[in-house]
Amino acid sequence: MRYRVATGLLFAILMFSIPLLALFGTNSDVQLLPIPNVPVQEIENQTADTPLQKPPQAPAEDLQVYPEKNAGFDIYDQTSEKVFHVDNITFVRGAVAAEMPPTFHKEALKAQAVAAHTYALVQKANHEQEPDKTIKEADFSADPENWKVYTTEEIFKERYGELGDAYWKMICEAADEAAGYILTYEDEPIVAAYHSMSSGTTEDASNVWTGSAPYLVPVESYGDTLAPDYESAAVFSVQQVQQVLTDAYPKIQLPQDPAQWFEIVQRSEGGYVTKMYAGDVELAGKDLRTLLQLRSADFTISCDGSQFTFNVKGYGHGVGLSQYGADYMARQGSSFDEILLHYYTGAALTALVN
Repeated sequence: MRYRVATGLLFAILMFSIPLLALFGTNSDVQLLPIPNVPVQEIENQTADTPLQKPPQAPAEDLQVYPEKNAGFDIYDQTSEKVFHVDNITFVRGAVAAEMPPTFHKEALKAQAVAAHTYALVQKANHEQEPDKTIKEADFSADPENWKVYTTEEIFKERYGELGDAYWKMICEAADEAAGYILTYEDEPIVAAYHSMSSGTTEDASNVWTGSAPYLVPVESYGDTLAPDYESAAVFSVQQVQQVLTDAYPKIQLPQDPAQWFEIVQRSEGGYVTKMYAGDVELAGKDLRTLLQLRSADFTISCDGSQFTFNVKGYGHGVGLSQYGADYMARQGSSFDEILLHYYTGAALTALVN
């Protein structure tokens, strides 16, 4: 008899209780690549020097304004296990530096800045209400040394060597221009999830976390299909896969023929596996992705008797802003606000004031 594996926590609990990096840019979900390798013939405006497009100016009575207290953020360093403080601008710069290649288009960098800043403010507000002793009552956690969530100017320049100064200037210009905005939905800051690249269509939050958000729904992201390493393959021996499955599900029953171990039953609009079977165990593609450390939950499976091959599309959970998709849109002429409002359906770009 097949049985079901319960996955995930309540969406609200997951969003507001886990460290920032769990939803966003980690070195496992976001690759720091030197140059976005998008085919030249597919891009109209390739230069990073495209003139800045200002965000839309709504009438005063329609523009929601949130106070920016200028208090900055207290961040728990996962490596040193100490809490350090940064002001808002410093955080936004370091977040963009950690989460997106500096060679991406300026408007994409600005979109990343707004997404990271929005989520940080949400985390701060929630941890002010319910302090987390595991991170010494900081606003959230990060790992600057390993480029998770936030990094410092010094670490950034050390990685990029002689290009460090020029790249840091690019990061700062984009971050500074976008630091005065956040994303809101119905007058509340949103959970601005992001990932490296989707399968070509982003994923619904409800297929990744238990729950949903009206602004985290599938949207087209064509530029992802042109990204470097959009398609990847992971190969495992039959013995390796068996060991992983039996460790995770000790009571699992697997057919004698390995080619019959897996059955994909359902996919989401974006192509991500939402229901499948491993032997008699029902699970989601995200579960197998975690067990085998696949790049995404959009995969196909083949078996030649001695080994399994998982052919994967995209990189990351697929929810919210696609970083490579944002870069592609920017190079097609989209401004950062257009990019953000495309990926976060129904959200609003909202000004912060001191």
